[in-house]
Formats: sequence, C-alpha cells, structure tokens
Amino acid sequence: MVKGLGWLFKLNNWFSSIFKRKKSVKLGLYGSTNAGKTTLANRISLDWLGEEVGSVSNVPHETRKVQKKENITIESGGKKLNMTLIDTPGIATRIDFEDFKKYGIKTKEAKNRAKEATQGIIEAIKWLDDMDVVIAVMDATQNPYTQVNLTILGNLEARKTPVIIAANKIDLKNAKVKRIENAFPQYKVIGISAKNGDNIEELYKAISKLV
Repeated sequence: MVKGLGWLFKLNNWFSSIFKRKKSVKLGLYGSTNAGKTTLANRISLDWLGEEVGSVSNVPHETRKVQKKENITIESGGKKLNMTLIDTPGIATRIDFEDFKKYGIKTKEAKNRAKEATQGIIEAIKWLDDMDVVIAVMDATQNPYTQVNLTILGNLEARKTPVIIAANKIDLKNAKVKRIENAFPQYKVIGISAKNGDNIEELYKAISKLV
C-alpha cells in the first residue's frame, strides 16, 4: 500500500515538473458530436482573446478538422496559465452521409462531409498524444454511458492524461449533471452552459487547480 502511494506522489511530482517547464500547455476538448466542444472553445477564446475558434451549427460534424488557438492566458484563483486550446472534431462510431442529407444537404456535399468527418476523427485521435490536459465535453441531457465517452476516457486514462468532465447544456431543463457524476465518479465533473457562460468560472478554477 505504501509503495502504491509513493508511486502516486512521484506521478504527481512528475506532472508538476512537466507543467513548470512548459511555457504553454495544450488543453484539448474532446467529446461526441454536438456535445458543445466548439461552443465551449469559442466561449474560452472569447473570454480571454476576444475572438472565436470556429463556427457551430445543429448539423453533426460541423467541426471536421482540429482547430487551435494559441497564447490564451486564463487567470483564476490568483494563477495565470498560458495555453494552446485544441478544439477537436466530434468522435463517432459511425458516419453515414445519409445523416447529413436529413439537414437538407445534397448528396455530393453529404458524401464529402462524411469523408472529411472520418478524417477529422482520425486526426483528433492522433492529437491525443500531444495533450497535457483534456476537457471531456458531454451533453448533460443525454445518457453519458456511451461507447464514445468510454473510449475517450479509456484512451486518456491509458496515457495518464489529466481530465475534467464538462457536463454541458445545464441551461436545458432535462440536463442531469448528477447522472454524469454517477457514471464517472473518478473524475471531476463540472456542470456548465458553454452557450450562456453558466459556471464557466468554476471550470477555469478547475483547470488552474489541475495544472
């Protein structure tokens, strides 16, 4: 038992030494499609840089390429953290061009989007190795115990990457943050509304504390 605890302390010191050496940490946003990753990325970037990262829509896979904003310095709890914000395409287990056609997109464009979305997921997975900290964004109105969420968290755990879960869309009546907390009790879960900015300061505090 003592040996195990000692290993944890060494791991914690190792993380600390890495962050002290880095001038900027890479903060990645991961999650399923339409969980609100780009909306959150825009919220963070607007708060600290005054500009957005990318466009959002109700159409799945609107973000099909990794997007990043550098030199974002957040201040919370008396700490300053310089970071590169990485907004990744939504992870999905299945992509069908027919799903895009439901939104009025023509067949040729739908097929192109499906191809780009697939490439985007591959790119997002490759970026996992470069992340210092990850915010796993989950839709608080949906069942969190999905293959996508389990796969994302499992990959991060295997890499020993620090994780915060952002339970997004708490502005909606059917949002249930507790459901996400119960599904993943080993992680810090913070209920937010990326759209309205609700509880975003709490998220900044958690990021600063973790790093």
